[in-house]
Amino acid sequence: MKIVFMGTPDFAVESLEAIHEAGHEILMVVSQEDKAKGRKGIIEKTPVKKAAESLGIPVLSTKRLREDRDCIERIRSLAPDCIVVTAFGQILPKEVLDIPRIAPVNVHASLLPRYRGASPIQQAVLMGDKESGITTMRMAEGLDTGDILVQDKLNLEPGETAESLFLKLGTLSRSSIIKTLEELEKGGISPIPQKEEEASYTGIIKKKDGFINWNLEAIVIERKVRGYIPWPNAISILPNGKSFKIWKADVAEEKREALLSLGKIQTEDIEKYLAEKMQEAYIPEEGRGEFFSSKDKKELFVTTGKGLLKVEELQVEGKNRMPAAEFLRGYVVGDGKKR
Repeated sequence: MKIVFMGTPDFAVESLEAIHEAGHEILMVVSQEDKAKGRKGIIEKTPVKKAAESLGIPVLSTKRLREDRDCIERIRSLAPDCIVVTAFGQILPKEVLDIPRIAPVNVHASLLPRYRGASPIQQAVLMGDKESGITTMRMAEGLDTGDILVQDKLNLEPGETAESLFLKLGTLSRSSIIKTLEELEKGGISPIPQKEEEASYTGIIKKKDGFINWNLEAIVIERKVRGYIPWPNAISILPNGKSFKIWKADVAEEKREALLSLGKIQTEDIEKYLAEKMQEAYIPEEGRGEFFSSKDKKELFVTTGKGLLKVEELQVEGKNRMPAAEFLRGYVVGDGKKR
């Protein structure tokens, strides 16, 4: 089939490469504009743009497709059989959805109608789901509201992170989109309408979302650690006022009598890190947000709304990632005041 492909991040590269390898004719790729990255603000091409150029496929960049008449008319002139969209980052206007001869197809990283929107992979981990998957759908004007074409499932492993699930779903998306295109070409798919009463939505993740609320249960915080890897990471503050990221954690039973106190998070430090409207909810209640080590100084624990969070790997501001035992060897036990 003749395809116009739209996508932006690494996840979309999997679908693009799979379509190319399957022998479909990719007429053009559309990606979001290149953006400045890092402290130096160096302009970088999107992963999809890089992949398309390496495959010798023409690429157009667009800031806002809805207002980009040149891009829309270029797509129209190509008369594609299908438009395939994977993590493009923009909602397509109706006039673009009406262009392909067969269908506009979206590849989405959840089992729709669950987790429509921008961050379905992270949400599956945050919610403690046992399974996730890929849904291809015939696109409609709403946000991920189109009729389902193909759904492929996979099980989440214990300790699954957003990063590991991202890779697994990216691989799964390759077979899902090829199966979808093959069946569309044969006329062998009967689209299934989504059940609106079962729909849920996810939003764009922001850096502040990673800040830990120690009033929540340990099991919820542990999922947050995994759900926000590799970005924005679960972040908090040590009793000495330094910020740190948690890279690996587990839930432990509460046995404080066998632990050595390291102090607790200071309210004034939280106030420095959070906007005023967020501060009250995040200030630890009595007995929460307190740091402890095992008496042999090999294990690190933090009290939560229910249970202890065992911090197994962390990264203090300005330092490299390290196991908790290494961190504790250099941490001075005290009353939690800054030193």
